[in-house]
Amino acid sequence: MKSYSESYRKSGVDITAGYRAVELMKEHVSRTKAGLPTDDIGGFGGLYDISGERGSVLVSGTDGVGTKLKIAFALDKHDTVGIDCVAMCVNDIVCLGAKPLIFLDYIACGRNIPERIASIVKGVADGCVEAGCALVGGETAEMPGFYPENEYDLAGFSVGIAEKERILGRDRVREGDAAIAFPSSGVHSNGFSLVRKVFSIDSDPGVLDKYCDELGMTLGEALLAPTRIYVRDALSAIASSDVHAICHITGGGFYENIPRVLPEGLGISIRKNDVRILPIFDVIGKTGDIPERDMFNTFNMGVGMIAIVDRNTADSALEKVPGSYVIGEIVKSSDEVRIW
Repeated sequence: MKSYSESYRKSGVDITAGYRAVELMKEHVSRTKAGLPTDDIGGFGGLYDISGERGSVLVSGTDGVGTKLKIAFALDKHDTVGIDCVAMCVNDIVCLGAKPLIFLDYIACGRNIPERIASIVKGVADGCVEAGCALVGGETAEMPGFYPENEYDLAGFSVGIAEKERILGRDRVREGDAAIAFPSSGVHSNGFSLVRKVFSIDSDPGVLDKYCDELGMTLGEALLAPTRIYVRDALSAIASSDVHAICHITGGGFYENIPRVLPEGLGISIRKNDVRILPIFDVIGKTGDIPERDMFNTFNMGVGMIAIVDRNTADSALEKVPGSYVIGEIVKSSDEVRIW
């Protein structure tokens, strides 16, 4: 994998350390399986085969909102980060073709302010409704002395289900497949350590209230826009066309996430001019003087999800997902991701 962003590393996030951590933990994770029908770690979701139920497979995902929460703290707005939390989990699950069923949240805070907790959970519930899954439980942990009084962390866990023979993944991807971009709603929930550094948000939170002509709103409004939930779009595309794989563009951007659905010897060819980059990324790149490759290796750039589809059925997928468009194609290549 050739994913690396020097700009992100300088903001305090070393994505290569994440790859190394996964390699080191694999032997420990494997001890928990003991012959159970699960898959290896490293994909978008974890699989567990349910014997005797029409060949069904449980697909699970867990994630958090990350340092985007710092924006919510600064703006004292807490009713949308729950949507982000749900999105980060269910968007991973649907990458394997699974329908999310249930969701649980975990909120750890310095002080339990009931109205704030309720506002956070409202967002979680909004996200669950959008994803078509049930919020079946959660946990709120008050941890004074560990978190500052007005700060919290938010994470979630979701489980979905899919038919075994219809699981999506790299083994289905073929040369000539079309790559279809599903538009993002903004920065989503990744890259905020770099965003905060670029705009000096931690030392000057007032910058979030400044109106930005390029964005048509304040910087804070643009950055706090909730992560788009792709469950309905993705499942509609799967039902109407021959989808081979789906890639959720999260931390590490194009160069980290797309290779996760590519088999050996195949790569993706993307014309840079075909990428419909959102204005927020132009503002981030110019303000931080960030090299273009680092931008594509950190952010979604306006593409929150990419579906790899048989080119003969691509039109059907495009019809089902509003705003979607062909962003590239799968080619024989030693380069996993080529953006030119």
